[in-house]
Amino acid sequence: MRQTEHLPTNPGQTVQRAVELSRKLKFDKDDRFQIELRRRVDEFCRSTGRRQRDCPQMYLKTAVLLTSLAISYGLLVFVAQTWWQALPLAIWLGLTTAGIGFNIQHDGGHQAYSDHRWVNQLMAMSLDLIGGSSYLWHWKHAVLHHTYANITDHDTDIDWGGLGRVTPHQRRFKLHRFQQFYLWPFYGLISIKWHLHDDFQELITGRIKAHRIPRPTGWNLAILLGGKAIFVIVAFVIPMMFHRWWISLTFYAVTEFVLGMSMSIVFLLAHMVEQAEFPIPRDDTGRIANAWAIHQVETTVDFSRNSRLAAWLFGGLNFQIEHHLFPRICHVNYPAISAIVEETCREFSVNFSEHKTFLSGVASHFRWLRRMGVA
Repeated sequence: MRQTEHLPTNPGQTVQRAVELSRKLKFDKDDRFQIELRRRVDEFCRSTGRRQRDCPQMYLKTAVLLTSLAISYGLLVFVAQTWWQALPLAIWLGLTTAGIGFNIQHDGGHQAYSDHRWVNQLMAMSLDLIGGSSYLWHWKHAVLHHTYANITDHDTDIDWGGLGRVTPHQRRFKLHRFQQFYLWPFYGLISIKWHLHDDFQELITGRIKAHRIPRPTGWNLAILLGGKAIFVIVAFVIPMMFHRWWISLTFYAVTEFVLGMSMSIVFLLAHMVEQAEFPIPRDDTGRIANAWAIHQVETTVDFSRNSRLAAWLFGGLNFQIEHHLFPRICHVNYPAISAIVEETCREFSVNFSEHKTFLSGVASHFRWLRRMGVA
């Protein structure tokens, strides 16, 4: 059963409390499950000759996605002359951009693409070219989310302010009773907000929500600002040289809406559904009841594990449990190690959850929003 907790109503107290707890939050020290699981996966890779990184199929997928990006952008900007030509191209461009984020950037940012650091950095920088910041993503996603998955006040990905209540430990407002309906359009706006607001706010304040982060300097700062400049040129300047400004902005919005919906849904189906746990640390010790690896499993849910198409498009993020346990293994290996993870969880009495289909995951997220919105 999920525990409940009354949060301070003063925003300053909430921020201070989150910062203080982050300093002392710890997981249980029993790591037998993690050690055995790692041993089994390593042995499987050795016995089958499977590479954990630098996988040939990943390089092929990268070429396909980058080619798709170039073609869809080129046709949308330089060829399309009518709305019925531009609309499917904008949707295609949005899906391809999401694919680059799910596959190329995500593996690179987690050091899972290659054994060579410079290759990982290059692939991670693909995010800077499509509007984000690989530097800020590292702190927000790889550090805060992956360390504190589904822990209120620590995992910034589940902190939506007053717009939505998505954990049992967040304050409820009256409007939340309708959140299972009104939140969906906002999911499509997340990438626009991320590209044009959040990154700049985090750069200026040196904070991601309540968490302080080191501001980028030197080469990291140059990549961040240079990437933003390139994105503005590609997304706005070049299209407006060939089309009216309002047409350019309209199809920019369509592309980004498709990207935002794709990004949001994949994350939500993994963490904001009925089967996912939302544990909180003890107030006196700041300790989470489970060990880190068990915590990752029980706060995460897989979906569509039998779909090769989903695994290809989502960069293996439908195997979200496997990803949280092995973020430095290339995602093309997740379908192969999934059975090992599930069997080991069963032996150690760890709750392994999945949705058989994409739509069943969407339905579960809808029900979870409804449950969190009621008194």
